Amino acid sequence: MTDFEDMLSEDDSALASSFDHAPLRLTVDLGAMADNWRDMAKRSGKARAAAVVKADAYGLGIEDAGQTFYRAGARDFFVATVSEGVTLRPYVPQARIFVLSGVWPGQEADVIGSDLVPVLASEEQLSHWTAVCAQGGEHPCALQVDTGFNRLGLTVDDALYLADDPCRPASFDPVLVLSHLACGDTPSAAMNRVQLESFQKVAAAYEGVESSLSASAGIFLGPEYHFDLTRPGIALYGGEAVNDAPNPMRPVATAEARIVMIREAGEGQTVSYGGTYQLKRASRLAIAAVGYADGYQRSLSGSGIPLREMGRGGAYGFVNGHKVPVAGRVTMDLTIFDVTDVPANAVRAGDYIELFGRNVPLDEVARSAGTIGYELLTSMGLRYERLVLEQA
Repeated sequence: MTDFEDMLSEDDSALASSFDHAPLRLTVDLGAMADNWRDMAKRSGKARAAAVVKADAYGLGIEDAGQTFYRAGARDFFVATVSEGVTLRPYVPQARIFVLSGVWPGQEADVIGSDLVPVLASEEQLSHWTAVCAQGGEHPCALQVDTGFNRLGLTVDDALYLADDPCRPASFDPVLVLSHLACGDTPSAAMNRVQLESFQKVAAAYEGVESSLSASAGIFLGPEYHFDLTRPGIALYGGEAVNDAPNPMRPVATAEARIVMIREAGEGQTVSYGGTYQLKRASRLAIAAVGYADGYQRSLSGSGIPLREMGRGGAYGFVNGHKVPVAGRVTMDLTIFDVTDVPANAVRAGDYIELFGRNVPLDEVARSAGTIGYELLTSMGLRYERLVLEQA
């Protein structure tokens, strides 16, 4: 019996049966997710920890993630869009939900009806929202300030001016002022201190209003960066938050692909499109039911792409206790793994190769693709059969 089966209840049996035979499957461990939130809440010290659940909770399911974090104690949530906030609301009934993209004409009813807090990031949004509140009554908002990222937010000078403006609309009454670090995942970056000092001025100008600067990476920079509210995201889902440092978070997602067939190929033969991967010995190849249509990116290929030509190693999977490298190019629906070093009686068609999870760290796979764990999680396609492991 597998570890996954041990954790299933009788009510899950039908789902488990479907899961057991799916070409692609994704296991989401809500217990690990909750533990990761509690870990980040502890690291946040005196600050409260929110939960960032945008992009369908980084691809893992906003409904399940929202409930999980809410039960663990989170009372502040961040989404990217109004529609995400509307979806989340029933699962976090007493929480504040901040919408990072703010509000635009036509979205007011959803914002107010679902009691969302728009994060105003421009003069246009500020003007629109104050007019809405002046006409329809007060409703909370937040203000985003750009401290060096050059993305969303008022400039520091404009935010400071607004704080002291005697003509500031009475309907503008933010409950939170926030900014975002550009280099938080690199603790030695001088930019972190520059942004911190800029944001300290803004936070001081908005006396009595809560402030927030740090997402996952910023939390690891220490108490000076925590302010009143932190915004952990990728760390909650098991991803690395800080470059070149051990990852203390528990893995949450495990992706697996079923082996469709195993074939034998001779020395000197080539593998996959372009014939760029030439076998140096007689080999056994496992053909797995996953490809770039499923978010297993072409850049993970074992050969025939610029990253491999630059000397960077390709991805590997894990099957029955063995690491197995990707052979040749990843294709739309199929990927070939070299299982020559796995004993013949230890791997067969129908077995599953772990793509990332407990044995293949998410961010190691991401580095092989020349990207980050965020992108792998949020790029998974619709063909994964999902199994959600409930909290113990």
